Amino acid sequence: MGGIYTFSAYLLWGFLPLYFLLLAPTGPWEIVAWRILLSLAFCALLLTVTRTWPRLVAIFRQPRVLGLTVIAGLVIYVNWQVFIYGALTGHVIETSLGYFINPIATVLLAVLVLRERLRPTQWVAIGIAAAAVTVIVVGYGAFPWIALTLAVSFGVYGLVKKKVGPSVDAVSGLTLETLWLTPIAVAVLVIVGVTEGLTMGAAGWPHAVLLSLAGIVTAIPLLLFAAGARRVSLTTIGLLQFVAPILQFLVGWLVLGEPMPLERWIGFGLVWLALSVLTVDSILHARRMRAAA
Repeated sequence: MGGIYTFSAYLLWGFLPLYFLLLAPTGPWEIVAWRILLSLAFCALLLTVTRTWPRLVAIFRQPRVLGLTVIAGLVIYVNWQVFIYGALTGHVIETSLGYFINPIATVLLAVLVLRERLRPTQWVAIGIAAAAVTVIVVGYGAFPWIALTLAVSFGVYGLVKKKVGPSVDAVSGLTLETLWLTPIAVAVLVIVGVTEGLTMGAAGWPHAVLLSLAGIVTAIPLLLFAAGARRVSLTTIGLLQFVAPILQFLVGWLVLGEPMPLERWIGFGLVWLALSVLTVDSILHARRMRAAA
């Protein structure tokens, strides 16, 4: 079931850019603000229906865990904001690059934060990924800040969720993360309302319905990911997470017609090579560990 939950989350994330494009003329700042508030409302409804408010209350008696949910909320906010900005400004392919790089970022975080020692093959994969970023910067003439921000932010989010572990269920975790972000969301809506004007209800009822679904569209894959991350190994998560960027890449290239010059193909090719090296190494290492046990 953990594998099914995780796969479903990445499948839904793969098609998210198309949903956000349907929300025009709503801008990225307003979309993220509504995502936060509507996700919180959706989670509160789930807690009520499942009668699991006591689980949420119990977390407030665990200061360390509560602090981790604050960090998770701030990190996922950065991820949401950058992702939607990329989707709405013609950079869907670059957002896919971010999630292709994410496994490499996760390995680096394991070294920097958890003080893990890398195997030689993992260092090779990191070196190839670094070469890919260099090719994109030099050849394409632009620093892929969207991709790198998404890779690092979601890598940190996954690390924090792993540290939280089974002490926080999926619904309670997302409820707390969006709760901490609520003041930011309210402030953003006030600023957008004063400067540009809010689009909720101003672009017709079909648009209002689509924008109102932002909470459900946001919450469901995150809940599936949280439920899956608690049940499967990091190796399984690493293998399944290729689903989302592959779909995002195809959407950007084939559906939205974003450019793919030779430099980008070379850069992406190097990233895919690095991922292949990392994947084969992870599978072989897992087999050796099982054999040794």
